[in-house]
Amino acid sequence: MARIGVWIDKEAEEHRHRYGVNVFQHYIQEVLNHRGIAFAVIDSASQIKLEELDIVIAALPSESKDDAEFVWDYMQQGGIVISLANLSAFANRLGFRPARAITTGYANLKAAWLAESTPLLRGFDYKPWASLELQGQGEAIGSIHEHEPDGKHAGSVLNSFPVGNGRFERWAIDIPAAVVRLQQGAVPIVTDGIPAPDGTGAVDDWILKADDDLQQDWEYDRLATASGMSYFAYPYADFWRDAWIGHLLHTAAKQGLTIPFIGYWPDGIEQVAMISHDSDHNIDESAEITMKVLKEENVQSTWCMIEPGYSPHIYDKMREDGHEVAFHYNALPLDKGFWDEQEFERQLNWLKSAAHMSEVTSNKNHYTRFEGWGELFDWCERYNIASDQSRGPSKKGNIGFTFGTCHPYYPIAWSDQKNRMYNVLEIGFLTQDLDHSTLADSSVIAPFLEGVKQVNGVAHFLFHQVHILQQPKVREAIISVIKQSKAAGFVFWTGKQITDWTQAKRQLKINSVSDNGEIKVLNPAQASNAVVWTPVISGLDNSAQSELTLIYGLPCRKTIIN
Repeated sequence: MARIGVWIDKEAEEHRHRYGVNVFQHYIQEVLNHRGIAFAVIDSASQIKLEELDIVIAALPSESKDDAEFVWDYMQQGGIVISLANLSAFANRLGFRPARAITTGYANLKAAWLAESTPLLRGFDYKPWASLELQGQGEAIGSIHEHEPDGKHAGSVLNSFPVGNGRFERWAIDIPAAVVRLQQGAVPIVTDGIPAPDGTGAVDDWILKADDDLQQDWEYDRLATASGMSYFAYPYADFWRDAWIGHLLHTAAKQGLTIPFIGYWPDGIEQVAMISHDSDHNIDESAEITMKVLKEENVQSTWCMIEPGYSPHIYDKMREDGHEVAFHYNALPLDKGFWDEQEFERQLNWLKSAAHMSEVTSNKNHYTRFEGWGELFDWCERYNIASDQSRGPSKKGNIGFTFGTCHPYYPIAWSDQKNRMYNVLEIGFLTQDLDHSTLADSSVIAPFLEGVKQVNGVAHFLFHQVHILQQPKVREAIISVIKQSKAAGFVFWTGKQITDWTQAKRQLKINSVSDNGEIKVLNPAQASNAVVWTPVISGLDNSAQSELTLIYGLPCRKTIIN
């Protein structure tokens, strides 16, 4: 089992934070934690020792020349170093030079660890290397296309070099920073976003929202259904995570090492579907007809409640049917709401009193209102809300994988909080109220489910109860979502179920793997029925091979945690 160290140099980090520079390289820890991969964090080059670490992920390395030489010697002796668009001090001795940086580009990354159907991946701030007069060594993997998918070739996505007895693997892109930018934006939200040229995504509506800082391109990153519904088609952040993890596993395997990882969901579940509602207008009859539809289809959902809420007996019926009662914070001035922590607390206390609850797990902001960077997550932490669902589309034309992901994830803070990780699980949604008279039609259901299934994520659909009551086509659409999801192998969970499972799974720690493949984990009782996959790299006969599953292009042995 590979011993992995994530190198975030303390001096380099403090130097950046001194000047307000973000260190989103921390997010590589979230990428690894999401897959349950064991690692240690190291904060100086002196901790990089072959007898203690097989692989060093150079997330934020030292700026010291002496430290660079120290790391080079580590590789010569047999260590593996994986660089995130850094360590350019090694370029010249490997026959390369740093090339011109690419602000925005698309990565054509055809690799053994990615599915053939993986699209070109949108990314940012590439720092490729250029070969010195055909002297460049190693293997070049993938190509960067400048600005657009068909743009000028601008270097390789990944370079792989043997160095003595070890290896140097250099990504031309800082993958964790790219994932953060796709999921959370480039800057704090303080102004309206740029609308779609075709008029389908008028985000410039004088209302600050999550989708005012979209990091995808209206032209290059959307597709349209046969009926003309435009949608963001690719979960780029999820593909980048897969690219990173798959490469890590293959790099370890080249050196005869294995890296066990944890499945996203319990044994028997490949992907999850979720339905949430926002109680706008708070008409009891709308709640009753929504519960009737869900009961007939045997689905439990998450009900985000906005003040003044339903009659008291509705909450009892919701809980009786297994639904989750959640919060719908109103900061929309048009509906007499405003963005303020004390108002957030006041509305939350109203819900607890109205619904007779001591704690609330989930929140979704009314109209996807969002300001700044992480203020909402600060409030959620402070008032013990474990999950947020506010990051979704507000317009007809920016539905789909709007923020590049369909996976639950923990967001990262801005530099003013030293880029700490928030303890709030974000579960974004894909679209709302299909077949509503002014919104997208149900032709998007199939491509959404297909996209989510490709990365084993969460297909989260939002339906307002009032539209289920007042528009029969919306009522038919929610039934269609349920039936198509079940037919495609999705299992329906509430937001609380997703949050509880994620928290439990994150407590599992893979301790070791024996020569015969036996896995030892810490806290196994926390996530019973979790799956651990162990890449098997040698010594198998054909009969043993048949018992394995190919994941990331590697044969993996399955262990179910009981």
